[in-house]
Amino acid sequence: MKYVPFGTTWGVTVKLHLSALRRFFDQLVLRHVIMLNPAASVRVPKHSVIEGKTPALSVEQARRLLASIETSHVVGLRDRAIIATLIYTAARVGAVAKLRVQDYYADGHQWWFRFDEKGGKARTIPARHDLELYIEEYVRAAEIEKDAEDIPLFHSTIRKTKVLTPRALTANDIYRMVKRRLRDAGLPSRYLSCHSFRATAITDLLTQGVPLEDVQYLAGHSDPRTTRLYDRRQKQVTRNIVERISV
Repeated sequence: MKYVPFGTTWGVTVKLHLSALRRFFDQLVLRHVIMLNPAASVRVPKHSVIEGKTPALSVEQARRLLASIETSHVVGLRDRAIIATLIYTAARVGAVAKLRVQDYYADGHQWWFRFDEKGGKARTIPARHDLELYIEEYVRAAEIEKDAEDIPLFHSTIRKTKVLTPRALTANDIYRMVKRRLRDAGLPSRYLSCHSFRATAITDLLTQGVPLEDVQYLAGHSDPRTTRLYDRRQKQVTRNIVERISV
């Protein structure tokens, strides 16, 4: 058997393939096709991740992105509202794309988002005051009735026009929009993405000293180790450190 370098991309691929094979044989065992899972005892390469690879924006970059969006038309108001939602709620792009009008609601004290996250998890996140204003301006310009039932919150447009359609933006639509807005703001769109906003929010809150468990709850992670993967505070080894070695 060929040696697989642990911790490399190849090693990760082998681990994923073995996991798929185990699940496949588990199903065959459950259906009484075979007696035992032949992949159950196969050793997998170890792969330990200390820090995730999703790049984050700095606070200044995030502010520049929001400020760069032209809001004299409904599409600009929509895009600003979407990006602000991604930043200020740390929600996944898929959950934002699924938002319906009834998923943005007031309880008499403040406005809330009800997100349908992956794995069937439902989470409610409050809207901060400036995000409320962004949503309000977009809803007013789009002429969306707040009491409407089962219509999308964020609508697509007809090609490159500024005319909204009744259809919802998909996650891929939002992904392409974010890439375009990043380029327009002079930010590295090749590396940054919708998921970068989660890393941005998590890193910023941890930098301010917000307890890990609170940030974990905001991000919707069941394990605090997953939240730590999004922490982009300066952890790299600098030359100043290695220069201090006394040898």
